Amino acid sequence: MPKLTIDELAKMRDRTRRTLVPREGGEFRAKINVHMGTCGIAAGARAVMTALIEEAERRSLQDVLLTSSGCAGLCSQEPMMTVETVGKPPVKYVNLDPAKAREILEKHVLGGSIVRDYALGVGSEKTDA
Repeated sequence: MPKLTIDELAKMRDRTRRTLVPREGGEFRAKINVHMGTCGIAAGARAVMTALIEEAERRSLQDVLLTSSGCAGLCSQEPMMTVETVGKPPVKYVNLDPAKAREILEKHVLGGSIVRDYALGVGSEKTDA
């Protein structure tokens, strides 16, 4: 196997970043990260993820990346998810259920409006909600 050059690695990094970080103008309009640590799963994160998957399939969404991660460190606020959209700071949503997740998909990801009733913070700032 031939060795990769620094240039080739940089191109690979940039190509991967464009697909995973919507704020940097990738091929996805949004990335939805459901936090699924033990606390999130115990609080219902699997049902939230299932609702998002079903809704994305129902709408045939090809430009929304659904992903999961471990605990975000706010166990009392689970289930949680973070929504990243192109050109906007990430928004962390808390105390979710499947209906709230569908509403966030509809209003924020597809409609462009933050659902302040469920938002804990935008970027590194706490919301006024």
